[in-house]
Formats: sequence, C-alpha cells, structure tokens
Amino acid sequence: MVKYSVLADTKKYIERFLIIRTKEGKEVPFRLNESQLRLYEVICAEEAKKKPIRIIILKSRQMGFSTLTEGIIYKKTATKKLINSLIITHKDEATSNLFNMSKLFYEKSPEWVRPMLKNSNAKELKFENPTKNPTEKKNRPGLKSKIKCTTAGGKGVGRSDTLNYIHMSEVAFWPGNILETYAGLMQAVPNTPGSMVIIESTANGFNAFKKMWDDAVVGRTDYIPLFFAWYEMQEYRMAYHGEEFTDEEKALQEAFQLDHEQIMWRRWCIANNCNNDLDMFKQEYPSTPEEAFLTTGDCVFKNKDDILLRIRALEEESCIRGQFTYKEKRIALDRIVLSDIQFWQDDKGEICIYKEPEKGVPYVIGGDTAGDGSDSFTAQVLDNRTGEQVARLKRAYDEDEYARQIYCLGQYYNFALLAVEINFTTHPIKVLEYLHYPKQYVREVFDTYTGATRKAFGFHTNGTTRPLLIAELVSYMKNSLHLIHDVETLREALTFIKNARGRAEAEVGEHDDLLMGLGIALMARGQQQVAIATSSSKVDKKNWTEDMWQDWRNASTKDREYLLAKWAKEGDEP
Repeated sequence: MVKYSVLADTKKYIERFLIIRTKEGKEVPFRLNESQLRLYEVICAEEAKKKPIRIIILKSRQMGFSTLTEGIIYKKTATKKLINSLIITHKDEATSNLFNMSKLFYEKSPEWVRPMLKNSNAKELKFENPTKNPTEKKNRPGLKSKIKCTTAGGKGVGRSDTLNYIHMSEVAFWPGNILETYAGLMQAVPNTPGSMVIIESTANGFNAFKKMWDDAVVGRTDYIPLFFAWYEMQEYRMAYHGEEFTDEEKALQEAFQLDHEQIMWRRWCIANNCNNDLDMFKQEYPSTPEEAFLTTGDCVFKNKDDILLRIRALEEESCIRGQFTYKEKRIALDRIVLSDIQFWQDDKGEICIYKEPEKGVPYVIGGDTAGDGSDSFTAQVLDNRTGEQVARLKRAYDEDEYARQIYCLGQYYNFALLAVEINFTTHPIKVLEYLHYPKQYVREVFDTYTGATRKAFGFHTNGTTRPLLIAELVSYMKNSLHLIHDVETLREALTFIKNARGRAEAEVGEHDDLLMGLGIALMARGQQQVAIATSSSKVDKKNWTEDMWQDWRNASTKDREYLLAKWAKEGDEP
C-alpha cells in the first residue's frame, strides 16, 4: 500500500526516489524549491480539472524548471505503459545534459521501481524488455514507453511519433524557424486530458517565443503563462555589510519588497555575471515580463526603468471594461442620430474606463486608425485639465463600428474634442460628420489649386506633425508618467525605438497603436483649451432639447459662441 501511494503521487515519487546533481557536482535527493513547487501546483490543478496541460514559462536563469519538468516526465514515463515523451532543447550540449539527468534518475533510483531498460545508442531511454527471445518478450514486454532527448533545428523532429509529454526547453534560443518546429511537434500531441506540453525559456529579444508568451497572456491560446522573477530564488542572496544603496536600488527594494541581501546579490551579479551591463541583467534575471523582453534597438523613452516600475504599480489597479450599445434613429433622409447610448460592461470589451467622466470637465480623445502594418483602431481619452488618461479603446474592427464607438465615447466624456487620424482612411471622420458629432479636431489644409487654406476635420500625421507628436510623447512619459493607467500603452512605450535610420517606430513585430493615439490626444489638447476659453460656463448642456442640439451641430464655430451666449442669458431654458 505504501509502495502504491508513493508511485501514485508524483511529488512523493520525485522526492523519495530521484537523485540530482547540484551545481557543485554533488549528487543529492531531489527536493522541490519554492518556485518549482509553484509550477508543480499549477500542473496538479490542471490535472484535477481533467484538462490537457499546456504551460509556458518565462523565467530567470538557473531556477530549476528543466529539472522539475524532467523529473515529472521521467516519473510518468517510467511508471506507465505505452508513453512517448520528448525533451527538445536549443543546443546539443543542453540535450546531453538533460538526457544525462534522466539517465541519473534511472541509475540512482531503487531497483524495485526501475522498469526494464533496453539498450540504445540514441539519446533515449526505452523502457522495455531488452531480451532477444521473442517468447519472453511477448510474455514480459515491459512498459514499452520511452523518453527521447533531441535538439531543435533538425528536419521532421517529432513528426513520426505520437507524443504524450513534451518539454520544450529554452525555446527563445532554438535554431531555425521556431514556430515551424513548434507547429510540427504539436501535430504529434493529442489534445486530450493527460497530455502535457511545457514550454520554458529565458527571453531572447523579440522573436517567436515572445509572440507565444504574448498570445498566452491575452488568452489567444490555452497555455497558462507563468513568470518567475529572479528574486523568487531564495539562494540569490549575498551578505550585506552596511553598503549604501543607489536610488535605483532603493526604488527596486520598495517596489518588489526586496531585502538587503537580495540587492547585494543583484549588484554582484550585474558586475560579475553581466559585465556591468544592466540591460543584460534584466534580460537574464528579469523582475517583470517587460524587463525580460528588452528592446534590441534604442528606446525613444530614456526612462525605461521608471516605465517598468509604473507597470508594476499598476498591477493592483483595475478598469471597467466593455463597449457602448446604441440605437440608430433616422430623423431625415440624410441624417441619422445615435440614441439610447449606454455603456455595457463586458470583461472582454475593447474599452477600458479608468475614471468616470466628471460634470463640466473638458476631455480630449486621440484616435489612431488601422493601417500601414497596424491591425488595431485605438482611442485615448485625456482629462484636458491635467492630461490624465481616463479611458482607452483598442480593437480590430470595421471603420463604421469604430466611428460609432468613439462617437459614444466622446459623448460619454462630455462631448470630448475628437481628434482622429486621417492618414490611412477618412471614413471614420465622414461617419462622425454624418452623425453630426459636435466637436471634431480641425486642421488647416493648403489647397494647391486655389492657393488658399481651408479647414478640415481630423489629424494628419506627416513630416511636420510627427516629430512634434513624438516630442510631446517623450515629455509626457518623462513628466506625467503617473497620469497613465493603461499597462498596454506603457508596454508599447517600452518597444518604441529608433530604427537604423533614426525614425521612431515600434520594434519589429510590435505595435504602437495606443501610443500614437495618446500622442494625437496630446497634440489636440491646445485646441480644446481654446474652445473652453470661449465657452460660457453658465450653460448646462444636459438640459438641451434635441432641437437645440440640432442647431448646435449645424452651427459654425462663431455661431456656436453666439448660441452659447444666447442660451446662457436665457438661463439655459429650452
């Protein structure tokens, strides 16, 4: 009964029977550390739900996840029949190390728990009867299970097998086409309870592993994303003798609740293991996922550390998510109005509201439309008194619905000034005009035919306005970082770089839709302030009738000033 209990419980099996080799070369019993235990508990939870186990791990170096994964795979393969397991690494040396680890598990475990083993020249353990006698083999075949270790980059890796368990190690460093190798492997794994795929890696810039991680984080795949920071390793400490800490170290200590010994280890590791390269340390030993995926180019925003700390601080904040519902009402042949506008809460909604609108407060909205490699329409809402971000929108959908959602968003925020980019499409602007949105950003356009200037709606990003927009963003990120509440916007800031030609743009494979929407909102703020200065504070627009709104929407800027003055004198009575 005791034997059965140990064989049935993976953790008990590992800690009772498996031997590992330490960094110092000593052979010791395998005891799970705190980080390994966290991973193990997630695996057990998925097993309890009868779900296929799919986990992706972003980690700091030398935390023991390969060791735990090999231990779990070894136990499951060495105690069950007809199991095929694969361990695939980024280079031959790592493949040999992990194979030798499994071999050590077998050699050092008690004889009564060791399955029959067939000799093999390849890096694999075949748990079957080694006899050449067909009768004996038929009567006592053994488990007919195997663990194979291989290196990524070879043609057709894993394609000929049906695999029950896969460990993909250091995926970010796999040679060749990472996604192609991954796709080939996954065709061999049944999507059934009991199967297990564990992907683990330290980061390696902005390659396929980052996409796999990002997809898991936002729920585009079934993988559970697990991040493990360097300070979770209890052994990453060094003696403290009263040394003075830098401002950066003090900020880290406060943000992550680090003790003095952890800061001293970090200082030592930067100097001795990372050649005093702080960016290298952050990639190899990250405190957050954002630190792990450092830009490979020159980040436009020089206060990356402050942005990372702000992201950390925002982990405790939440937003109200959803989208607007509305009805369309035709009041003339060429006129449709949106009515019954309501914000509908939805955990998967494209709009995040961080602060509800306040009566009488002026707001401005900057909108970035999809195009030129971008796949999202965005909008950023700022309180124009302070510049504080109060809401944002991001979703890939058609232009008509985008225009209607930002119409509703603008009305929700006291008919905010709407500044929508027109570089790739003018359709949202035309829809807003058709719906008679009362307050759009106006730019001056030079007419090459008449030689005169005319007014037009929308924001145009060009050789003149783009440098100014970037400068506004740089200043805002430096001086008003505390006013940003959206983590996704800040993540875009971390991957906004100067390319080889010096142009500011998103890192290859990344996006800047939210960032550009924020920049447009910042550029439009001045026009909103002018409108405030010429408006009467005595007018309460909430009492306006539909006729008053129709007069207002159809009026010029000068006529609107007249109407505001007129209705203020009349006590704003309809």
